[in-house]
Amino acid sequence: MPENKKIYFLSDFHLGVPDLQDSQRRENMLIHFFDSIKNDAEAIFLMGDLFDFWFEYKTVIPRGYVRLLGKLSQLIDAGIPIYLFAGNHDLWTFDYLQKEVGIILHREPMIMTLKNKNFLLVHGDGRGPGDKGYKFLKRVFECKFNQFLFRWIHPDVGIGLALKWSHNHRVKKLKKEAESNYYSVIEETRLYKYAQECVKDNPELEYFVFGHQHKPMQYKVDNDAVVTVVGNWIRDFTYAVFDGNDMKLLTFDSGTDTD
Repeated sequence: MPENKKIYFLSDFHLGVPDLQDSQRRENMLIHFFDSIKNDAEAIFLMGDLFDFWFEYKTVIPRGYVRLLGKLSQLIDAGIPIYLFAGNHDLWTFDYLQKEVGIILHREPMIMTLKNKNFLLVHGDGRGPGDKGYKFLKRVFECKFNQFLFRWIHPDVGIGLALKWSHNHRVKKLKKEAESNYYSVIEETRLYKYAQECVKDNPELEYFVFGHQHKPMQYKVDNDAVVTVVGNWIRDFTYAVFDGNDMKLLTFDSGTDTD
């Protein structure tokens, strides 16, 4: 790849909530963003939770999102690889995005060499100590038999109920995230502790990229590895870009550092 190409990271769009109008507004922002980077993007990494709910029946997928999926297909057809690291809202993503759009899907953490630097990439849900309730729930959702049972629910009913539950959960979480002290002590966050454990076993790691946590931030862990939590496209519209030397955390509408 040419030296001047860049690698982009985005996460947590949660399209589908809180309502159709706001979801489509943010979807259009994403399309404008992808148009703005299409000429200098070497690769694009989507760090999870593209939609607030997604379930693929064998012949049915959730309604909507055609603008975004069309734009991602267009970028892939132009030779820009797009990777998705499935998040907790992408658990029921099966093969549609791979076969129809061309996205490269990863469900587990992956160590990759990008521009001669060692990265660990993962959405971040269920990583680090604690959170036993969610880790149990994730196993329930990932169970093939439970997925089989859900397929027997009519899509209008199953997807409708899931979106209603997801909307209520999102409202509560947004209120929590609005608190001034939310994630204020970085060392106490699960992703910080997870990165610290990873560098013990993999001291060659130089960069971590996470989604999930929603609050955009950058910090260092042992061995000076740089951790980037890329934020969200619900209210912050942040992304990260790596040019081979620096990992920058930026805001789309201003193009300035979030610090």
